Amino acid sequence: MIELIEKAKKTHNLTKSELTDILKDNSVNEELFKASDDVRKKYVGDEVHLRGLIEFSNICKCSCKYCGLRKDNTKLERYRLTPEEIINFAKKASEYGYKTVVLQSGEDAYFSKEDLTKILKEIKKYDLAITLSIGEKTYEEYKAYKEAGADRYLLRIETTDKELYKQMHPNMSFENRVRCLRDLKKLGYEVGSGCLVGLPNQTIDSLADDILFFKEIDADMIGIGPFIPNPNTPLREEKGGTFELALKVMALTRLLLPTINIPATTAMETLNPNGRIIALQSGANVVMPNVTEGDYRRKYEIYPGKICISDTPAHCRNCISGKIQLIGRTISTDYGFHKR
Repeated sequence: MIELIEKAKKTHNLTKSELTDILKDNSVNEELFKASDDVRKKYVGDEVHLRGLIEFSNICKCSCKYCGLRKDNTKLERYRLTPEEIINFAKKASEYGYKTVVLQSGEDAYFSKEDLTKILKEIKKYDLAITLSIGEKTYEEYKAYKEAGADRYLLRIETTDKELYKQMHPNMSFENRVRCLRDLKKLGYEVGSGCLVGLPNQTIDSLADDILFFKEIDADMIGIGPFIPNPNTPLREEKGGTFELALKVMALTRLLLPTINIPATTAMETLNPNGRIIALQSGANVVMPNVTEGDYRRKYEIYPGKICISDTPAHCRNCISGKIQLIGRTISTDYGFHKR
């Protein structure tokens, strides 16, 4: 196992069977995390990029079985920010010192292509890089958003196991998801994807396939988090994923894609009080503090136990900055684009 980790560290290549061997063996976890951190330091340095997250709508037309925003969840109090509110949150993010904002929502059909392009053009006035995370769109819509100022797009595959994807995503198409990722790449976006670790019926083999898929699509950023069952979804009784396995998938992703951006996800910290810092010490180099204000944070409940829902954006920024500095890392002052 140590030899395989060294191979990954030096060559950034592993076969599927080598990946599964490491994922199954917990005796070398510390060596794996150390190798991933070394690769992170060598290729992307000690800077941590902060992205200000704006959750602008929790309305969704989809019925993904793991997600609390699913349209069939009648217990969720829905909300949608106005364009003016979205732009104002972005302006405040700029004032807090963020160089990137992430506009995230459920798949809310309310905002037209014209609405979103206007919002993007206004936000660009504040000298911000923009990441969109708003789901599956047409090539023409993606093109319009790129031309209006969007720089990155996050669209998680969640699983590359086609049968499992079908089980988890009623009335959705795995092939269309992949089409979206390829369209985004073609249009010049920095493309982000990612997976949930611990879905029911997910295998170690499929997690290895996920990692190889990220390499195949030449991803620029990958977000990995544990599956946490939401009580208002069909998967409420499922066991959920573990922090340790999610961390291992993340670490192996860093070894195989050494230059990409990898966030320390908030779901990690839901399962472990120091989850984001541990992730930063195991290969991650990005944190996405929430800059949405008020009660909206509580209502954007993809999974239960979400951290920081009562904190102000200023407190979130100061808190995570302090933690990052305590582990000897620095806060980046640039846009944090993928440096190949």
